Amino acid sequence: MKKSYVYFMANKNNTVIYVGVTSNLLKRVYQHKTKTYKGFTYKYNCDKLIYFEEFDDINQAISREKQIKSGNRKRKESLVNTDNPEWNDVSDGWLFYFD
Repeated sequence: MKKSYVYFMANKNNTVIYVGVTSNLLKRVYQHKTKTYKGFTYKYNCDKLIYFEEFDDINQAISREKQIKSGNRKRKESLVNTDNPEWNDVSDGWLFYFD
């Protein structure tokens, strides 16, 4: 079964949090880091993966993304602080290989 993910990207100073959903977290984080697309994360320089949740079904992930996006920043900060209180880039050390 293919996994899906809800994830948060932040900028260097953690002043901006982007919430996204994907079925390929490794590839999607790579795209954010290399600024492949000129969207929100490019504009606000969000290239640090600070939080993610894994799901067995893309529909569950999409529902969770909508739930998180409907909340305020404090709720997002609380999720990050629970698992990553230093707000480190949890993708540090990941190897990115794509053709």
